[in-house]
Amino acid sequence: MTQRSSVTGPEGRIPDFPGEESPEPDGQGPDGRRPGELNLREMLRWAWRQLTSMRTALVLLLLLALAAVPGSLIPQSGVDSLKTSRWQDAHTTLTPIYRKLGLFDVYSTPWFGAIYVLLMISLIGCILPRLRVYWRGLRAQPPAAPRHLLRLPDSSSYTTAEEPEAVLARARTLLKKQRYRIRASTGPATGETADDAVSGERGFLREAGNLVFHLSIILVLVGFAMGSLLGYKGGVIVVVGKDAGFTNTLSQYDDFDPGSLFSESRMDPFTFNIDDFKVSWINSGPKRGMAKGFKSELTYCQKADCSDATKYDLRVNHPLKIGGTEVFLIGHGYAPVITVRDGQGNVAYSGPTVFLPQNQTFFSFGVVKASAAKPEQIGLQGVFYPTFIMDDDGNPATLMGNDLNPLISMHVYAGDLNPTGGPQSVYALDTSAAKQVMNPDNPKQPLRLDMKPGQTVALPNGLGSVTFDSVVRWNRLQISQSPGKDLALIGVVLCLVGLLGSLFIRPRRVWVRARRGEGGTLVEVAALDRSGGGDTAAVVRSLVEALQKEKQS
Repeated sequence: MTQRSSVTGPEGRIPDFPGEESPEPDGQGPDGRRPGELNLREMLRWAWRQLTSMRTALVLLLLLALAAVPGSLIPQSGVDSLKTSRWQDAHTTLTPIYRKLGLFDVYSTPWFGAIYVLLMISLIGCILPRLRVYWRGLRAQPPAAPRHLLRLPDSSSYTTAEEPEAVLARARTLLKKQRYRIRASTGPATGETADDAVSGERGFLREAGNLVFHLSIILVLVGFAMGSLLGYKGGVIVVVGKDAGFTNTLSQYDDFDPGSLFSESRMDPFTFNIDDFKVSWINSGPKRGMAKGFKSELTYCQKADCSDATKYDLRVNHPLKIGGTEVFLIGHGYAPVITVRDGQGNVAYSGPTVFLPQNQTFFSFGVVKASAAKPEQIGLQGVFYPTFIMDDDGNPATLMGNDLNPLISMHVYAGDLNPTGGPQSVYALDTSAAKQVMNPDNPKQPLRLDMKPGQTVALPNGLGSVTFDSVVRWNRLQISQSPGKDLALIGVVLCLVGLLGSLFIRPRRVWVRARRGEGGTLVEVAALDRSGGGDTAAVVRSLVEALQKEKQS
């Protein structure tokens, strides 16, 4: 046994074997890095491969779906600020936590946007390489014939006295008639030349289906991104009647949710009025009192002088399209016309007051703020019954949503209705600095005004009077602009077309070989279904029969 010398070299030891280089100190390689240590370029390449893998795309898609759940369960301020504020008032403990997490505006939070951007990058990184693969597959020629055709599951052979060239020429003609793509070039085929065989392929449009499917996904992503970045969605309540209306400016919206790159200059100029609103009610059965059909009769115009006024019947799922903007009918309710006069006889408040429905019978809640009343501000808070009745227990109720017997029941407050001096919701009454007006006949009981249209009630202590004039309706409309909507729709249609093509087009390959042997020309025919499950035996049988039939004729 040969023992190694203990004599050390300049680095502290001599190589164990001739030609062996001394290792770098501390286990580092020649470039100064430890084994497995990546430089910046390699790290970025590794991160890109991880991000653009299909596994990562699926994980991000799942995260996006989970992140969108709070947006469907918790009221969103950009969609319905009124509903959001009412939810916050009813959940005072959760509201601060949800606000810090951004759950009242989920789709505008940085964490939701980060997931969305990463998903788009991941999908595009997954799809683009596949586009190149499918494009090459679409243009590729059929492969040359295998050496042993008869080893394929579906194959057949026969012997003929014809020359091999005549059999192969006839095979090419038959395959072209059946819309097979014929291999044009000749060359080596698994150790042999391809001159003794004909290769044909059918169903290559399957690759086109795959190509269209993956390309359409990019179109859908771009379309949705354009709508999210450049578009907007807003909500507004418009009272029915010629004295009310809407102009497409930011100040007119009750709720407005713009995209990140939204510009006010992109808003289409138009105005409209709701001339009439017609509702069809269910008058019998278990759904009595519910609405079954709606129609708003609008008059809209785009010019400043309204010389182009146009009529339109706005219905559910039949939006009004003005330029690139769409107007949807999404809700309706009642607006009692109430007039409040102060102690000096002056009109402190007058007009339709929007009451918000609380259930399907349109039992509604609303407030009135007569801030101009003197000597004290007057506030009203109460409910509206479209069809007022007394139920079996003697409690007030509404029989149905139609205003057959309307009645308002409201409590009265006097004092400062805005102690903070800041902006307030028109649907909420701040009574912290006001006193509730009591019934003069029973000072321990709050005063309640139960009024039908046309009635006037005088308030005690010289505060003034309240008149319930009439009832009008209001419509809640959603006005939105989605620049990439058409592109996304085209992408969805192409996605379905490509998916159908990739599923139902069956790629099939056929080979015919003819070689001179001792007993004549041996003809071998074989077929292969690339998608699996196809009846290629019938294809081989019919091709053999066609070759022999052509020869006899």
